[in-house]
Amino acid sequence: MDPFIHRLVRRLNDPSRPLSRNRHFHTFETPEGRAALRTSRRLRNLRDDLLTCLQQGGRARCAPIEDAEGALRIELTLVRLKGKRTTMLPQAEWELLTELPGVREALALG
Repeated sequence: MDPFIHRLVRRLNDPSRPLSRNRHFHTFETPEGRAALRTSRRLRNLRDDLLTCLQQGGRARCAPIEDAEGALRIELTLVRLKGKRTTMLPQAEWELLTELPGVREALALG
């Protein structure tokens, strides 16, 4: 992941000092800015699904992907929807996901 995108996603998800999309609109007009917004939104949605899944008695499994170095496969069993969500995350996105509030506790990562 590009270091600039990584910093933007981290800043977008930081609850203590969020980055205003309106104030910094010029940053998000670039391809890197749009990629950071997409990644940030994807990770927040995954966190919300993970927390909802566990609150409703579902399961969450994480497993490494053999072909991709450092990538992980996350499977959520959604009880209320009677379905599953499977997501593949590169190592950089996994690190950003675990920084979001509640994720480490939900996955019992410590």
